[in-house]
Amino acid sequence: MMQLSLDQLPRLCEQISNQMPDGGVVVLQGDLASGKTTFTQAFARFLGIEEAVTSPTFSLQQRYGEKLFHYDLYNYGIEKFLSMGMLEELEHEGYHLIEWGDDTLIQWLKKAGFAYVIVEITKCDNEIRYYEVRQ
Repeated sequence: MMQLSLDQLPRLCEQISNQMPDGGVVVLQGDLASGKTTFTQAFARFLGIEEAVTSPTFSLQQRYGEKLFHYDLYNYGIEKFLSMGMLEELEHEGYHLIEWGDDTLIQWLKKAGFAYVIVEITKCDNEIRYYEVRQ
């Protein structure tokens, strides 16, 4: 588990990109307002993406550049994600950051053979978060 401030997030981004150099799925878990979208913004900057990154809460998916895909399952859940054929979207080369991914999603990722990591985010205060990375 890592305790990081917002300006230290590139360290975690680098760790994940080293773990999955060809891309893969990053399942972001944590309470409401724990920093899932903030982490995605940091990951976008790490990849050199300059456009504004916002939560795709109402659109389910946002794409930034050619290598970053951002999903939010909060309003739709895994069933809607699967029924819309979004699992196939994960086949695109790049990094797929999924907010609110649960155990059902993780089981689907395993079955389909996708490279993935889980990042559990716990808010300590407005500047500090705990990040636990696991598979």
